[in-house]
Amino acid sequence: MGLPWGGLFLAWKAYPSTNDTPRLPLLSSSGCAGRECVYCYHNLKEGRIGVTLEEVMKRLEAMGSESTRQTLMRHGMPPAGYGVKVGDLKKLVKPVKGDQELVLQLYDTGISDAMYLAGLTVNPKTVAKETLQAWARKADWYLIAEYTVASAAAESPHALELAREWIDSPEELVAACGWSTWANYVSITPDEHLPAEELRGLLERVQASIHEERNRVRYTMNGFVISVGGYVAPLHEEAVQAAAAIGKVRVNMGGTACKVPSAPEYIARMISAGKLGKKRKTCIC
Repeated sequence: MGLPWGGLFLAWKAYPSTNDTPRLPLLSSSGCAGRECVYCYHNLKEGRIGVTLEEVMKRLEAMGSESTRQTLMRHGMPPAGYGVKVGDLKKLVKPVKGDQELVLQLYDTGISDAMYLAGLTVNPKTVAKETLQAWARKADWYLIAEYTVASAAAESPHALELAREWIDSPEELVAACGWSTWANYVSITPDEHLPAEELRGLLERVQASIHEERNRVRYTMNGFVISVGGYVAPLHEEAVQAAAAIGKVRVNMGGTACKVPSAPEYIARMISAGKLGKKRKTCIC
């Protein structure tokens, strides 16, 4: 590393332990612990040295907290998750995103925190359609299906093809992923590039079938109506009419205090804030 031990000590002192970022081991029996010392980890975080799957998984486990884990489990996360906050996951984006093979390995672990990090670091412009299809099949709770996979798909060249395929899936989470992909896609795509007639047909489909659909599909259908109503100016009135006709959407949110957004109210708030038709720069977050 080119630093005397005193320099390593100063580097260690410069990055004190916090609840969110536990202090890493400074030295191994042979001296510098390499990527396990805080100085080296800082370089890793800044993208100046490489990182392995094992190192990222160890870091994720160290960043997790039991309270966050319990909260996420109430929302449906499988018990194997570590409970890392999204804000902390974003600290690892820089060292990971340059290695797309590592991104795929992270998702394949099946650990929710690693899967979400994969979604934050995947290159949506180059990811294969088959990879996204596999991700949708492997998503085991709504956060991964409706946010991680859907946002990556929406920014990919395969967005429309996958959204169309997924909304007809017999698998609840895959279908929910499809509607969320549509909702994300219309929020980032210029209106002149959107298939307006197809969107009208989808609004009609939601209006006719939402109350008979599966639990998470109802939630994401509702989100689709909100997204069209707020982000697609030419279809705003039609989305508002559909939202009014649909009325209250009931979704089992598990043991949480979360509520289903009222589409008419949510769209109205977007209009009041002057956001009608204003597209997002990205839906990966």
